[in-house]
Amino acid sequence: MTPTQLEQARRLLCALQDHIRDTLIAARAKRGRTFARVAAVTAADTIYQVDKITEEAIFAWFGRHWPQSLPIQVVMEGIDDDAAVTWPRGTPVGRTLCKCILDPIDGTRNLMYDKRSAWALAGLAPQRGTKTTLADIVVAAMTELPTSKMWRSDQLSAVRGGGVKSRAFDLRTRRWTTLRLRPSQAEDFEHGFASIARFFPEGKGLLGQIEEALWGELGLLGKRGGQLVFDDQYISTGGQLYELLCGHDRMLGDIRPPVYAKLGFGAASLCCHPYDICTALILQEAGGIVETPDGKPLRAPLDTTTPVAWMGYANPVLARQVRPVLRRLLRQHLG
Repeated sequence: MTPTQLEQARRLLCALQDHIRDTLIAARAKRGRTFARVAAVTAADTIYQVDKITEEAIFAWFGRHWPQSLPIQVVMEGIDDDAAVTWPRGTPVGRTLCKCILDPIDGTRNLMYDKRSAWALAGLAPQRGTKTTLADIVVAAMTELPTSKMWRSDQLSAVRGGGVKSRAFDLRTRRWTTLRLRPSQAEDFEHGFASIARFFPEGKGLLGQIEEALWGELGLLGKRGGQLVFDDQYISTGGQLYELLCGHDRMLGDIRPPVYAKLGFGAASLCCHPYDICTALILQEAGGIVETPDGKPLRAPLDTTTPVAWMGYANPVLARQVRPVLRRLLRQHLG
């Protein structure tokens, strides 16, 4: 893909997410609490009514707006991993230039109860068939799906090597303004937010033990009476990346896949998947770190079912402090 095509793809993904946001806002005004109904349960996740609302809108948008000069395969919840959904429709996968993985609503549970923002996420990579992985993503976009009381929706996007483009949309005036975001430059965790994801009852005990041991190894557990590291469980991987991007959090991570494997849950739907973490490129372009818990690049395939464990850091200094300690603790607790 040429630089011109990459920039075109970035703009298109942002426009798609604008459409998703506006569709959901209109649907909420009309349907209200029906957002919270369970619509389906798949191998990837529980699908709620709010998720179903976006599917038709996305397909219709691609049909109207995606250029024939940039043939694409789309992967998302609601599409079986074995299915080949392409635009122009019917294009053989082998003739597409790129592969796009979408999470139309990351943080469904937040949005369906009007509790906290969800995020529309998209990552695009040159087409390599089943060999295409998260590491191949060269364009990413994420757009805030606001609660009913919010007046602003933030949008961040990036092309690899081109930095981050960030802006805010005023829902009242429908105008954009430039947004300046920067990950935290702090070199320690004292008096800052940092946590390991433990959103559900499953595995909460072991996840908590590992995190408590981490803070102990780093000398923060009980230091000066304790309470020096703050916890915030944002049930949205995209939302977690945003918290790192805008400087609110210094470290966030999700080690549920190996913990669940250790405990024998085998419940992949409770884990992060490639579509949840497909905008890691944006944090990396902002100077942050996203990697596996043992410090390697994320290389999960672009599908809807592979569990993904990841760690995110606001800057390399913090990553260097945590990485060797966490690696040792995971060996100790998980074998």
